[in-house]
Amino acid sequence: MVTRRSLLRTGGAVLAAGAFGISLPGGARAAERATAARLLPSFGRPTRLDVADVGALDGHDQLLLTTLQGTVNRGGPRLYFAFDDGTADRRWLASTGASVTEHDNALDLVGRYRDRVRGAILIDPEVPDTVNVATTLAGLENGVAATAEQARTHGLKTLVDLRGRFTPGDVEGVYRWQLDHLFPRCGHALLAGLPPTRTVSVSGVEWREVARETERIRDVSNREVRTLDLSAELSGDNDVSTVFVRFQDAFGDDGWGASVGAVKVTADGKEIASFTPGTDAEKPYLFDGLNSSLGDKANRFADGGGYFVYRFEAPAGTRSLTADVDLWNQYLVTATATAPTRVEPFPYFRDYVVASRAMVLWLPPSGDTGKLLDETLSHLAPTTPYTGWFPNDVAGEWGGVDRASQHGVEVVAADFYMNGTVHAGVPAKISDRVPARPKSELRNRVYVTFTVGEGDNIQYCQRRMRDIWDDPKRGEVPVNWTVSPLLADIGPAHLAYYQRTATDNDLLICGPSGAGYTYPASWPKDALDAYTELTGRYLRRTGMDLAYAYNPRNAAGDGWIPFDERVMASYRENTPLRGVIQSWETGDLQTRPAGIPVIGNFYPQGKGADFRDALVRHVDGRDPDRPLFVAAAINAWSWTPSDIADLAKLLEDPFEIVRGDVFFELLAKSTGG
Repeated sequence: MVTRRSLLRTGGAVLAAGAFGISLPGGARAAERATAARLLPSFGRPTRLDVADVGALDGHDQLLLTTLQGTVNRGGPRLYFAFDDGTADRRWLASTGASVTEHDNALDLVGRYRDRVRGAILIDPEVPDTVNVATTLAGLENGVAATAEQARTHGLKTLVDLRGRFTPGDVEGVYRWQLDHLFPRCGHALLAGLPPTRTVSVSGVEWREVARETERIRDVSNREVRTLDLSAELSGDNDVSTVFVRFQDAFGDDGWGASVGAVKVTADGKEIASFTPGTDAEKPYLFDGLNSSLGDKANRFADGGGYFVYRFEAPAGTRSLTADVDLWNQYLVTATATAPTRVEPFPYFRDYVVASRAMVLWLPPSGDTGKLLDETLSHLAPTTPYTGWFPNDVAGEWGGVDRASQHGVEVVAADFYMNGTVHAGVPAKISDRVPARPKSELRNRVYVTFTVGEGDNIQYCQRRMRDIWDDPKRGEVPVNWTVSPLLADIGPAHLAYYQRTATDNDLLICGPSGAGYTYPASWPKDALDAYTELTGRYLRRTGMDLAYAYNPRNAAGDGWIPFDERVMASYRENTPLRGVIQSWETGDLQTRPAGIPVIGNFYPQGKGADFRDALVRHVDGRDPDRPLFVAAAINAWSWTPSDIADLAKLLEDPFEIVRGDVFFELLAKSTGG
């Protein structure tokens, strides 16, 4: 077994005394509170909490408060904030068991706790990534991240002024400096990846519909260059007109939204913009692309609830503005003359990062920034968690998780996890008992097991999962719910709640691919056992013996690599796993490497009748004298238990819906395993 430790392969790099005008004391202490018994740190049991709503505050004030929360709560949880509409955070508040004092004005707490912080680290508005550097320094210096104006308003001494210290646009330079000078002093129980900024919608913006695909088209068959008339958004006077064009999914439930291959904009017959997505030519016009992805056809797309917005400026006096757009799939195009969003600091999860004295970065896992991410990951001990997320949406996920896996690092999706410094210390009774399996008899049926994904994502477990878990129709149909066994460390009351309130039809199984999201085949041979041993420890602690798992994408990029003997032998040796559902989508994988049954999931698009029809087509031609097994995937972001109950009513003979444990028991009987 690999012992967790701090590996500082920095070539002796240290922060020079006096850099940025401060002296940084050596030695990080708080993160090393994580012992061999737990992977993620706790900062003590909450007994008294000052609570306030911060949903109405902007990102700058939320950043100030969450970094304050991290510095204060490191010595024991005292601050708890309700984000967004407050519902998600307040419904977990009672489970802390702490006495609560409510505060009407969250910013009053800065004054109340001013004596617990040494001062402020000033961010540079011209260099967004200084939000992350300021967060790292706040942890090291017992400070807060703030603007110069905030520091003056709240009477905070300036510890470090980051303004003018970095070149705008030089993302690699910012994080190179941080790695060389701050990382040696940081706690190394975890590394954090958080976006420095977020895009916030502006209320009251009116969008005009420009174009819409009214049919569910998912095969690029409607691809063509369409001319969009944007003239209605022109000001009609002698000022320059600014027009915003938004592309999104006309059907947000099945994941095949608007896709754009090229754009040419013409004002009164004169070309004013022409670009292909993903190129430098696109950058001046991409106003908001954070909720979109780049495809393999030199295209930008947005599925489900995603979108992207382009911004065009028409010369003064323009009477006609058109955009010729290479457009396909289920597009919805709208336009407005009002700036629809603003950019501000991303405040979430920073309390936990600051309290852990961890380093926080945001590096796209490709190109030169990917190389720097590789270098950073190489300094971590095997099984050190990378907490947060990666840039560039889906492509960033695949590239980032794979790079982390190659360095023996698992990912804990946590970018929107709130009040972690409080929840990690809540005492809760977590059951380690494997649920009793319902009795079952093998027949010549099509056995279907439904699995709700995303459970590796602890912020999903804290927020979206609780939303759909509370659906009154939960329990009508057998369902597997993926959750992270690491909730035992960072959200024990969350996990205990799901265990306690599960019906006989609800089965909690491990989210991909164990104790943290990873691609096991990418792990170094000498580190894989450390990960599966860690996974085994947490599975036994939480009573789980089934897992949903991922592996790397194949060379063609259109599927996944199946689990092999090496990987599954490590799971067999070190975990109690009885079966694995592998992300596969087409459902045509069924193997038994190292004696552990592995079945690839089947992931149809759409809901209700569309999903049912896909299942019927999938089993068409089956041998009626033999049982057949289908592990069906459920999209956690668009489905609810009510949707699953509606689907179940449509599945008639020969389908039979079973829990995952029954599914694998019957599968074993059918194969003689």
